[in-house]
Amino acid sequence: MIATRAELERFIHEIGASVSDPRAGIYGPGSASWQINRESILFLGAGRASLLQLAHPWVAHGVDQHSATRSDPFGRFRRTFDSVFGIIFGDLEKAFTSARRVHALHDRVTGEITEDVAAYRSKARYFANDEQALLWVHATLIETALQVYDLVVRPLQLEERDRYYQESKRFARLFGISDRVLPADWSSFAKYWEKMLSSDVLGVGAPAREIAGFLLRARHPVHRPLGAWFRMITAGLLPERFRHEFGFRFGTLERQVFRSSLVTLRAVYPRLPVRLRSVPAYTAAQRRLALSVSAPTSRNERAKRP
Repeated sequence: MIATRAELERFIHEIGASVSDPRAGIYGPGSASWQINRESILFLGAGRASLLQLAHPWVAHGVDQHSATRSDPFGRFRRTFDSVFGIIFGDLEKAFTSARRVHALHDRVTGEITEDVAAYRSKARYFANDEQALLWVHATLIETALQVYDLVVRPLQLEERDRYYQESKRFARLFGISDRVLPADWSSFAKYWEKMLSSDVLGVGAPAREIAGFLLRARHPVHRPLGAWFRMITAGLLPERFRHEFGFRFGTLERQVFRSSLVTLRAVYPRLPVRLRSVPAYTAAQRRLALSVSAPTSRNERAKRP
């Protein structure tokens, strides 16, 4: 089923009515979403999430035929995370503006599959605003964020995972995803995830492999060692099926480097000050809320002066 603009507007109205402080946005301080998504180490999983999204042929062909990934990869990356962080950390107005912008963009992304891949035949049509396709993209962000958080920051308890997942439904609805397709709780989500990983809904075709190679290729010689390391980390984080389908080499040496990298990150990263670990959008949100609290006090103090 296609996620319509009318339904998105209904979700926006419902979320707006449930938010007590529009300055804090759809989550705010104290939420699991801010606690987890503020961590810059989650970008360690960016390659994994992107490749798992490309493993859905609708996503791969949509990116191939409609995206500026090849001509402006960093611009596309920045725009994508501006939208994601705008919804998570922005005030209510910014969250809703980001949601409407993403929906409008997706509404124009439609076309035809150009190959036989997974359960899809050549010439079959795809739609970026299809709820099932949107759910898979959403799922890759949620599951990858929790995987990296568990591996580097600390393991999360089941109750924490469920709280984070329940909060993520608000984010999902701002992408137009309804309860018709959203798993009810973390346990249901985990079952959905495992089912998808083994299903023929997913499959890596030619556009997916080409775009993956482009995304993970260092453009400048000075960046090549870091690029090679990031490809290895991405391969290690991927489920084995997709590591194979994307053609990653992951032998004894790669496994050793992957494990030793995680050991080092686990030792170093959690000891960094929060201000160094935090993504800029979280820092900006904290500053925005601090200013909104102090501003009335300042006005009162000025009013009391003779």
